[in-house]
Formats: sequence, C-alpha cells, structure tokens
Amino acid sequence: MGGYARFVWPSFAVALIIFAWNLWSAGNLHAAAKVRVARAVAMALKERT
Repeated sequence: MGGYARFVWPSFAVALIIFAWNLWSAGNLHAAAKVRVARAVAMALKERT
C-alpha cells in the first residue's frame, strides 16, 4: 500500500464501528416506534368502544 496502510486500515475500522453503531441505533429507534404504534392503536381501539 505504499506506506499508507497505517492510515487505511484504521479508516476501515472507524467506518465499521460507525456502521455497527448505525445498525444498533436504527434497531433501537425501530423498537421504540413499534411501542409507540402499539400504544396509539390501543388508544384508538379504546376510544372506538
């Protein structure tokens, strides 16, 4: 790599860490959204009856 390996591989590591954090964060946000939707549906059904 012409001496650039010490810069390239850490960059790959940082990108992988950011990608993993993005997946984790999206999963948490999705789970929270599912809870909010379930509450909204429950309230809508309760108001209907």
